[in-house]
Amino acid sequence: MKTRRLGNSDLEITPIGIGAWAMGGGDWVFSWGKQEDDESIAAIHTALDAGVNWIDTAAVYGLGHSEEVVGKAIAGLAQRPYVLTKCGLVWNDQREIGQSLKAASVRRELEASLRRLRLDVIDLYQIHWPDPEPEIEEGWQTLAQLQKEGKVRYIGVSNFNVEQMKRVGRIAPITSVQPNYNIVTHDIEKELLPFCREQHIGVIVYSPMKSGLLTGKMTRERIASLPPDDFRPRTASFKEPLLSRNLGLVEVLRGIGERHSCTPGEVAIAWTLRDPVVTGAIVGMRSAEQARQIVRSAELRLSADEVLEIEAYLNANPVGN
Repeated sequence: MKTRRLGNSDLEITPIGIGAWAMGGGDWVFSWGKQEDDESIAAIHTALDAGVNWIDTAAVYGLGHSEEVVGKAIAGLAQRPYVLTKCGLVWNDQREIGQSLKAASVRRELEASLRRLRLDVIDLYQIHWPDPEPEIEEGWQTLAQLQKEGKVRYIGVSNFNVEQMKRVGRIAPITSVQPNYNIVTHDIEKELLPFCREQHIGVIVYSPMKSGLLTGKMTRERIASLPPDDFRPRTASFKEPLLSRNLGLVEVLRGIGERHSCTPGEVAIAWTLRDPVVTGAIVGMRSAEQARQIVRSAELRLSADEVLEIEAYLNANPVGN
């Protein structure tokens, strides 16, 4: 599997990485529902065996549980994948999530993440959200200091806009940014991607399949049957009037995928990787079977006509229809 250099780092990452959000399991506010740890570990090992060389997680996923699963999965491996995680979202004993980018809080988070991941150093440490916004400089300064101390190799941001990136960039260079990007949500093409291209900042996109909506397996019936602790049915893209538009898009992707013997989800992932400014895509994997299927998207290249076919559908069915 070919690799791409991530921003100003020496990390050569594969086009797709293992997304560990759903591996946090159920019973928290942004859960994807129940998830068996054995299935998560099997997905990680299958993807690594296929050549994927990085995993993205966050402290808040499952309130620490995702990092624990990742730590267990990579323990003792002869060749450890790059591990990316995030800070800034904290929780209390009542499992209520808050935000802090204060120096002491970030340091506590890092030490806890290192313990859960069973690591001495994290390859890429990221501020998860620019929230509280007045604290982003303090948070970023702390990450820069942790990098100097050798506790993290590189530092990045997630969900930041261009102005926020400029603010922290004055303190220390940004290795990468992690934005939400997929065929349905593509507003970063206006400002953020051009800025990253100009500044040579790596881009690692998340939700390339729109939280499973573009996989080809999501139907109205399946959405209605998702468990109460799955956050997705509460989002606009999974509800009308957008749902009909999005399921119609899936059929366009299905038609393109059939030409390549690929799934709609693989086409959706390949779409996010069509521009070299995107270094890699985080892809959620919940089983070995999913991992085997998803890794094929790293080699899929869409033609210019196929990209235009997708664009034509979106133009004919704009948001609001």
